[in-house]
Amino acid sequence: MVTFDSFTRIKNDINGNPRYVCHFTHLSSPVDVDANVSERYSLALARARAIGGKKYHTKGYGGGIVFQSYSLQDTCNSINKIIGA
Repeated sequence: MVTFDSFTRIKNDINGNPRYVCHFTHLSSPVDVDANVSERYSLALARARAIGGKKYHTKGYGGGIVFQSYSLQDTCNSINKIIGA
């Protein structure tokens, strides 16, 4: 289950919209246990893209997925719905 603690606040985008990043493992479902890391990342990224997430390209946060959100609670609810938590 994804909660507020799963996210890290990062700098706003160029338009001033708030952004949050979480690790791809928070978007993994129990069904993904048998997949290797690369497959799990691809599946998590596909799930994130369905609700507006994108890859987070930094050296300091490997495997991150970024969401632009004014309501982190709605983002958490969407992720929990998509992974079946």
